[in-house]
Amino acid sequence: MKKSIDTPFLLVVCAIVVFGLLIFTSAALGLLARGTGATFTSVAVSQLLLGLVCGGIGLVFFSRIDYRILKIYTPYFFAFAIFLTLLTFVPHVGLSFKGASRWVAIGGFTFQPEEILKFATVLFLAAVYAAKGKKVSTLKGGIVPLGAIVGSVAVILLLQPNTDGVVVIGLATIAMLFAAGGRFMHIALLGLVGVVAIAGAALYYPHVAQRIATFANQAEDPQGAGYQIQQALIAVGSGQATGKGFGQSIQKFSYLPEPIGDSIFAVAGEEFGFVGSTLLVVLFGMFAVLGFRIAARAPDMFGALLVVGLVVLIVGQSFINIASTIGLVPLAGMPLIFVSHGGTALALALAEVGIILSVSRYAKSKAA
Repeated sequence: MKKSIDTPFLLVVCAIVVFGLLIFTSAALGLLARGTGATFTSVAVSQLLLGLVCGGIGLVFFSRIDYRILKIYTPYFFAFAIFLTLLTFVPHVGLSFKGASRWVAIGGFTFQPEEILKFATVLFLAAVYAAKGKKVSTLKGGIVPLGAIVGSVAVILLLQPNTDGVVVIGLATIAMLFAAGGRFMHIALLGLVGVVAIAGAALYYPHVAQRIATFANQAEDPQGAGYQIQQALIAVGSGQATGKGFGQSIQKFSYLPEPIGDSIFAVAGEEFGFVGSTLLVVLFGMFAVLGFRIAARAPDMFGALLVVGLVVLIVGQSFINIASTIGLVPLAGMPLIFVSHGGTALALALAEVGIILSVSRYAKSKAA
């Protein structure tokens, strides 16, 4: 039976988006003083038009349709997402930045197909596990489909190279396996495979090994490999309890690398202090709790798994971004969803919120 959307969940999303827009606007002002790279106008237009406007339209559209319609098109959408990601390797179509081929430029429009691929992977696996039913608890019904789907995605992303994307997709899909009824031993086995894969990536990719080494001794090279984490910690620490105030960050102007990207949480910490930073973390925590509540009340397995995957996809990479900024985990090139610059990531995240809201429309009652 169709009901109204989950209002508390929507209000939390709106709060994160508004807070995120404030943080992003302030962080982007730092570009005015740098005079190199992207300009304030270009990033603002990208964030507002592609991210906020297109994402808002996607949220409204997907929240109004029956999410179960998506199940029909999951294989085709997954294949299309794979195709788009492979375009990153095509000369004159794919764009490289700092040694990574993660962007596609078509007709003057630039986007990251990785974000589409993450969503498509969760969508496809949710459909597969929903069809498997109780067989998900078996090796053939649980691990094999996950290995085949995520394995093919991982190969493509590692070639870019993009180890961070593999980690996030791995977290989301393992959470889906657990929610679908996968055995603990199978999940533990996948965790072990993940640890081995990270070790292998560290051996093969120098930048991964350097991140781990920097994390192990963050103060060893403050002007080199440890520069970003040191500047981020200075920014967060200088914010103290209540922050310097909106727009008052000093680090964003010349010291903090990627102030609108990977390090944007440091700007939030400097301007809004411990109180504001904690508020942002609490909002993401509420996003997760309310999202999982929607999953628990979903009318079918497809809807439940889809919501679990999307919630972990959004919250997982956001928490990793925050943790890496304050030195709790190695630095990761992941955006802080709803906050960091990235029109594609913001638009996809808002569209994914629309799907979660669509599932909430058909939620079972508490008594059920």
